[in-house]
Amino acid sequence: MVDLTLIHTAEVHVASFDALAGAAKLHHIVRPGWLERAQDGIDDALRREITAEIQRLTGPVLCTCTTLGELAESAGATRLDWPMMQAAAQIGGPVLIAYCLESTRAPSTALLERAFRDLGKSTEIRTLPLTGLWPHFTAGDTDLFHKQIATWVSTSLALVADTSCVVLAQASMAGAAALIETEIPVLTSPAIAMQNLTGAD
Repeated sequence: MVDLTLIHTAEVHVASFDALAGAAKLHHIVRPGWLERAQDGIDDALRREITAEIQRLTGPVLCTCTTLGELAESAGATRLDWPMMQAAAQIGGPVLIAYCLESTRAPSTALLERAFRDLGKSTEIRTLPLTGLWPHFTAGDTDLFHKQIATWVSTSLALVADTSCVVLAQASMAGAAALIETEIPVLTSPAIAMQNLTGAD
């Protein structure tokens, strides 16, 4: 029996989420073409395709792609980054949100704003675009990708001392968290979402 179906846009996420599953049984669907097609906006054909895929599934579904998160949620899936954004809003602002894909910026920022609103708090968000680093990930050099993210985030935090927490917007960025030089919380979506959905530590 499958406890949770995950929809990814990169094969590399399969092993990462399996490692976080605990006793939960996961089923993975990988659709890299969806993210590629969504870079210039989600057209009607892609919207119908993703919606149909999610709605044919039984049981809980988790979409691990932030770019597709809003659409996936409207089709009945859980957005990977929602539990993380709730945690960030609970900590309070200013929150530094770092992202490596421009298509992630708007949905991630809007979701964090929603989390603040749900708590009746004023929104305090700072963004750190790291889009120049994305080619490292697509080339498969995740070590360099994570090291560069950590360097940029650490530098940003050193320049702005009153940040309350850091949000690494994309699942692919999670490996950078342990490399960031800071005493404040650095939140990543995979671990928080899996604990929230499966109870796995």
